[in-house]
Amino acid sequence: MPEPESLDRLQSRIGYRFRDLRYLERAVTHASYANEIPEKNRHLHCNERLEFLGDSVLSLTVSEYLYRSFPSASEGELTRLRAALVCEETLAGYAAGLGLGDFLRLGKGERTHGGADKPAILADAFEALLAAVYLDAGENGREAAGAFLLPRIRQTAANLPSGGADSKSQLQVLLQKDGAPPPDYRVVGETGPDHAKRFAVEVYLDSNRIGRGEGTTKRHAEQAAAADALRLFGVGM
Repeated sequence: MPEPESLDRLQSRIGYRFRDLRYLERAVTHASYANEIPEKNRHLHCNERLEFLGDSVLSLTVSEYLYRSFPSASEGELTRLRAALVCEETLAGYAAGLGLGDFLRLGKGERTHGGADKPAILADAFEALLAAVYLDAGENGREAAGAFLLPRIRQTAANLPSGGADSKSQLQVLLQKDGAPPPDYRVVGETGPDHAKRFAVEVYLDSNRIGRGEGTTKRHAEQAAAADALRLFGVGM
């Protein structure tokens, strides 16, 4: 079992206090850990079932947010935006921003091989955590899950072009059309404690700064800087 102090720190980072800590304990328990305990129905002691539910909560919450926020977007555009917001890389970034890997219960082999930093494991754990909040809040589940998820979704969506494409790739293609050199991304700032780092990145074309962005990972900050540059060129939302 995770130590009570550890679970208390995680709840502080989440911004939600659990009424039933068993939901949180299960959300941070990977199948590799459950497989090492001498109990029957070991699948009931890991986060896979929560992940299953969390995937649906995530999809519904994001779909409703996009539907209401982009009233003129087509079905295809909404689908592309949703795909960018619920992909493994995005969810793993959210988990990393919470320092979720520090709290995961992993089997000895998985822990040894860096499981706490694997994007797939982090993304799955974030979905399980979302479901844990949803279930623990009872009849207020959707509201609680939204309060936890939507601030992150809004920030990510604000840095996506309307088509949901990768901002760095779109900027690269745009510059290549004019025969310009590749953009140069530079980390110009790093703030916050280790479990909640924020990075500031500027993107340059030759010696000219064309964009700036921030994020919980360097990759997200680079995407935000690229999106800022695209806006300078009149591209994106």
